[in-house]
Amino acid sequence: MGGFWPVTDLLGYLAGSWRTERTVRDLASGDEGRFSGTTTFGRLEAGGLLSQESGVFVWQDVPRPAERTLRFLPGGTPGAADVRFSDGRPFHDLDLTSGHHVADHPCAADLYRGEFTALDANHWRTVWRVEGPAKNLLLTTDYTRGDPGIGYARVG
Repeated sequence: MGGFWPVTDLLGYLAGSWRTERTVRDLASGDEGRFSGTTTFGRLEAGGLLSQESGVFVWQDVPRPAERTLRFLPGGTPGAADVRFSDGRPFHDLDLTSGHHVADHPCAADLYRGEFTALDANHWRTVWRVEGPAKNLLLTTDYTRGDPGIGYARVG
């Protein structure tokens, strides 16, 4: 793995199940947590994908169940998506046509800046930096395709 891997069909690339490993670092305190689980991207009837993440988050040696649901709607090009929270509110745009994308999401007084990188057909990564009056976090998530034999074939 190395460099960026251009994605011409983002929804096709994401579809399926991914092993999900995340570290969460509080840059102010030095505390670190870890999420381990699965993210499944299933087709939505109206188009796009429903991302359902579930697993266990361990913070200060205390494991807790954790889950998140997002909607990845078709973007302006096949390599792009409009990412929304489960209730439909906008989250961020995503365009991996070049294999790399940076997006911002302001949330109250905090700013979330996400960096997305497609590494190859079966691996991608997100790095979120969260800064605000009460937050100074770095969240790094690695996604590995659940069944690498299914791999994404780039068209074009």
